[in-house]
Formats: sequence, structure tokens, C-alpha cells
Amino acid sequence: MAGHMASLRPLFAMTSPPSNTDISKPTSSELLNIVTRFASDLGTMTDLTTLGSRIIQELCHAGATTHGTLFLLDREHECYRRANMVGPVAPILIPPTLAVSHPLPRHLLATNRIMTQADSASDLQETDSGASARTTMESMQATRIVPHLNKGRLIAFSLLGAAQPLAGENTLTRSLLAALAQTATNALDTIVLYEDLHRSHTLIKRTDRLKSLETIAGGFAHEIRNPLTSIKTFIQLAPERKDDPQFIQEFSKVVLDDVYRIERLIQEILDYARYMEPKLTDEDFNDIVASCLYFIDVKADSYGIKIEKELASDLPRVMLDRQQIKQVLLNLLLNAMDSMARAGGRLRIQTRKLVKPGGKVWAHIEIEDTGEGIQDTNLEHIFDPFFTTKHESGEHEGTGLGLTIVHQIIQEHHGEIRVKSSIGIGTTFFVSLPAVPA
Repeated sequence: MAGHMASLRPLFAMTSPPSNTDISKPTSSELLNIVTRFASDLGTMTDLTTLGSRIIQELCHAGATTHGTLFLLDREHECYRRANMVGPVAPILIPPTLAVSHPLPRHLLATNRIMTQADSASDLQETDSGASARTTMESMQATRIVPHLNKGRLIAFSLLGAAQPLAGENTLTRSLLAALAQTATNALDTIVLYEDLHRSHTLIKRTDRLKSLETIAGGFAHEIRNPLTSIKTFIQLAPERKDDPQFIQEFSKVVLDDVYRIERLIQEILDYARYMEPKLTDEDFNDIVASCLYFIDVKADSYGIKIEKELASDLPRVMLDRQQIKQVLLNLLLNAMDSMARAGGRLRIQTRKLVKPGGKVWAHIEIEDTGEGIQDTNLEHIFDPFFTTKHESGEHEGTGLGLTIVHQIIQEHHGEIRVKSSIGIGTTFFVSLPAVPA
């Protein structure tokens, strides 16, 4: 936190609240230094809140104003949302949002220039929204409004105000504000794009996870049927056997165990469906593999697929995110079964301890199917986003994102994944994860 606060210091110092007369006027060389240092500082920031605070503070100092507010575009709700405020300003004067269709942002978008108190009536009449924009500016006690436009899109605007109206508009001040505003615009656009990509990636992961639940649901229904049957039987027999304490005691224990079993199954599915940031824990890799096989058993039976497993007793423990690695394994297992869906086949899962040159120890798994195989020309693209071969087999549900996510998760765990395949023989995926140091 202290580092953030230090980064918010202005590039040129002001020892007292600014006025329209006491700001020092930088030379052209100083102006260039200010803009360059500002760009360098913003380039190190990855948090939108910190970035916005720095931008509005620097613009206030450059414009000799006492307070300011940054409005950011909220595309989902088609409005500009009040994001950052600095200085002595009454929040009641600054609305929390302004619609995209509001005259003020429309005027800024149309003119793409700093709006000031000194703008003439003719300047404001250049757009239909000019007069209304001026009224809004006055109501918010602003002396300047700085647009942040990029590629014809108003992504934000900064509202600057002073305790007293500014006496006039200095050309150098306007130039400095314009240069800082463009620098701020570039930084804002980069951060917003990064956050959009992060949200999209999270959504993709969540969607892929939920898609796998379709298969998990089959296994869940199968596994929950037995405990539900015993519970139902107990409820039906209890009235007739209420005077048999031994029956009540023994069957109550069975029912209670079955209830706990159902609870564990439900929690397993909820944990899998809920996307969370990676959380690494010391795990038994074999246990995770067994859990995944447990869920796919029903689907394998329906496809006529024989599952063979060899889980090494000396497999080292691994630091991993349990749910993410389950996602990896389930994706690979489901893909393997889909490749054998027409005629059945054999699915072999083998884990073993792997020692690579240099003595580094890994937990290794091989997932081998006897399916159709993958063409050599497709193998090099197998982990590419949106690349899928499912349409070649008449399947249309493939998004081409599953193996991309698998690859990324393994990379995030500092592991390795590779694949080999032969047409008509089958495909094998090899996954290795670094072991917990002994």
C-alpha cells in the first residue's frame, strides 16, 4: 500500500492548494520530461483503481485545479461511471453515472478537445449537445473537462474543478493537459483491454467446467441411487419395525453414512462447478485420478469402453489446484471416450514416478485410448484456441477451447503436456507435474 501511495505523488510539486496564478509554468523541455515520466509511471500500473487515482491527481496538478473526478465507460450498462475522486469536492454535485447518450459525453465525443469555462458560445454551438453540456459542467462546478478518446471511442473523461473560476486559459497549460490526457488514455485503454480479456478467460474456464458437469451428472445420478434406495427403504420399514431397537440402531447408522456420502458427492460437484483463483495444496495425485475415473464410469459402460488403470504406489505428492487438475483430467478422459464412442475400445490410465535428467522428480500420467486417432497435420494445432476436429466425425458441440484450457492449466502448474497419435490405433496424452521436494 505504501508503494501505491508513493506512486501517486505529482510529477511537479505544489506546496499549497493551487490557484489560477501560482502554478509554475514549465519550459518545453520540462513539459517533455513531465509527460515522459507520467507515461513511465502509468506503464507500471496494472490496477484500474490505482491508475485512475494517479491520472486524475496528475491532471488536477497540471491544470491548477483543486479537485477532480474520473468517469469511466461502462459498456455493459451503456453509461459513464464515477470511478475516482480527489480533492475537496461534494459528491452530491457529481452524479454516480452519466448515460452514454447524455449531452456531455456526446459533446466531448463530437469535439475531441478539452472543454473549459472560457469556451465561447460559438464553440459550444458546434454540436447540438454543446449548450446542454455547458449547463452540466456548471452544475458539477467544473472548470475543465478533459476527454479520453481512443480510436473514435470515448473511454473516459476527467472532470476538473477549482474553488474559484479560472481567470483564463494558458496555452501551455492546455498543451500539457492534452499531452497528459493522451498518455492517460493509452494507459486506460490497455488496462481496460486486459481486464476484458481476463473476464473472458474466466468465463471460458467456467463454461468449460460446466459443460463437463453434463457427464459428471450421469455418474452422480448412478452413485446417489444406492444411498437413496437404502434411505427410502428405512423410511418405509421404520413404522413397522419401530419396536425393534436393533433394526432401528443398525439401519440408522447405514442411513446416516449414506447421507454423509450424498453430502460429499454434492460438495464435490459444487466445488468443481465453482471457478476460483488457483489455490495450490499438497495433494495425492493418484487420489485425484481415482476421483475422476469414479465419475466417468457410467459413461464408459454406456460406450462399451473398458477402463484399465495402473496407479503407482510410489507416486510422489504434488503441489496443485485440485479442482483445476480435475478439470484437466476429466477433459482428457472425456475426449478419449468420445473418440471411441462408436465402437467401444480400451481406455488405459497409468501413473508413475518419473525422474528426469538432473534428478528432478515428477508425477506422470498417461491417458491412452484405442480411438480413431488424430491426423499428423492436426497434432501441431491440438492446443490452439478454437481448433477442433469434432466436426470431422459429425460432432458439432466441440468449441475447440477444452484442450487450450488444459494446456494453460498445466503451464500454470509448471508442468508439461504432450500427445502422440496414430490413425486407426489411438491417441495418448502425457502429463507431468513437478513433485513436492522430498
